[in-house]
Amino acid sequence: MIVVAVVLAVGLVGLGALYLRDIRQTQHTILRNYPVLGHVRYFAETWGEYMRQYHYLPDWAERPFNRLERSWVYRSAKGVSSLVSFGSENVPAFVFRNAPFPVLDEERRPFPGITVGIAEGPGACRMPYHAGSFFNISGMSYGALSHAAVSALSRGAKRAGIWLATGEGGLAPYHLEGGCDVVMQLGTAKYGARDAAGNLSDDRLRAIAAHPEVKMFEVKLAQGAKPGKGGILPGAKVTPEIAAIRGIPVGEPSISPNRHRDIGSIRELGAFVDRLRTVTGKPVGVKFVVGDPAFLDAWFADCVAHPEGCPDYVQVDGGEGGTGAAPAPLVDYVGLPITDALPLVAAARDRHGLAARIRIVASGKLITPDKVAWALCMGADFVSAARGFMFSLGCIQAMKCGSGRCPTGVTSAEPRLIAGLDPADKSVRVARYATRVREEVEVIAHACGLVDPTGFLPCHVTAIERGVGGFRAADG
Repeated sequence: MIVVAVVLAVGLVGLGALYLRDIRQTQHTILRNYPVLGHVRYFAETWGEYMRQYHYLPDWAERPFNRLERSWVYRSAKGVSSLVSFGSENVPAFVFRNAPFPVLDEERRPFPGITVGIAEGPGACRMPYHAGSFFNISGMSYGALSHAAVSALSRGAKRAGIWLATGEGGLAPYHLEGGCDVVMQLGTAKYGARDAAGNLSDDRLRAIAAHPEVKMFEVKLAQGAKPGKGGILPGAKVTPEIAAIRGIPVGEPSISPNRHRDIGSIRELGAFVDRLRTVTGKPVGVKFVVGDPAFLDAWFADCVAHPEGCPDYVQVDGGEGGTGAAPAPLVDYVGLPITDALPLVAAARDRHGLAARIRIVASGKLITPDKVAWALCMGADFVSAARGFMFSLGCIQAMKCGSGRCPTGVTSAEPRLIAGLDPADKSVRVARYATRVREEVEVIAHACGLVDPTGFLPCHVTAIERGVGGFRAADG
């Protein structure tokens, strides 16, 4: 009995010491929020690679992001080597065409950056934006994300030299605190830029544009996960602070209209873009989801006929895009995937002679270097990711984004869970992830004989498997 008592005492002391260690460290949110118990997850994650050879669930079988994709992001964010042994586990839908004589190290050059907006002529803005990175952070609202998550993204974006889009929830202090470049998104409810009646306010727009960090404005027509449906923020997440930022009642669900009430045609869209650019003096883009391809020709033809209403960029979001909350039929069955949509948009833009006028941003599950490089080959000038950066913050794909009880603090509304996410530590991971993506896209470019990723063309990638939603590529 004495031996048993000693063993139990030692065990309890050990668990107590482990508990204290877990709650004091800042690197692992799961361990801070779930001390001791959280080690079960890390044990399973570490040994899963070896156990799966005995016919457990394969690494590429999970949805919406499989374990291979998530693990790549986790390793990159932590600064762990991405080198693999023995061979690839992936089953690619496309491959890149390597050059017989790849670019030498001394021949490489850094990404030169791309300017968004023009300084002269119809549709000009007072402050065009020179974007220094082809990989950036897509819109995620404060409220959908916790303040700690937004703070970490802002600080990490500054470290990496990338832009951060606000999402439709408006400009929060946490977007600005890192000092990064910010894209202010205007959703259908005009959060953050609306007057007391909910209409767009020029005075609020000027106040937002006065922040030097705000480089561009973005009109959100739709996002990939829920075309035709406005943003949804549960009432439990509408705190007094979020209500003040958005201009809405405290504690009530925040549901945006399913479209802009003042944008019901291509001409009205052009007038809205012109108004935004005139008031703010900064480039204006439009985020949308491709449905009817005929709309693209009609829209771009109008841009040629009425250049004052031409957007400076378009962000095409694939139907596989993410969301905090949306009806399942929209998530599953509405909107073209980015693999079909992006080639259509690029072809329509070029067909109307707007390649030098309208920049293209691609988004929709493009979180790893292969997908980013594919998008650049298909005509995108930039790629934006949201969920990839959530993974870099520690998201474990728990699928509880809309509940307010995210175990990692990324989308939590509970202070206890949010406290587990340390912005200082996670900002470093955000920067590491963005940097690793860019570095490995450049590795692909060099293998294809290009000095930098701006040289990517459709001929540099070839489809291997074709099917519904399969990646498109040139065969020539």
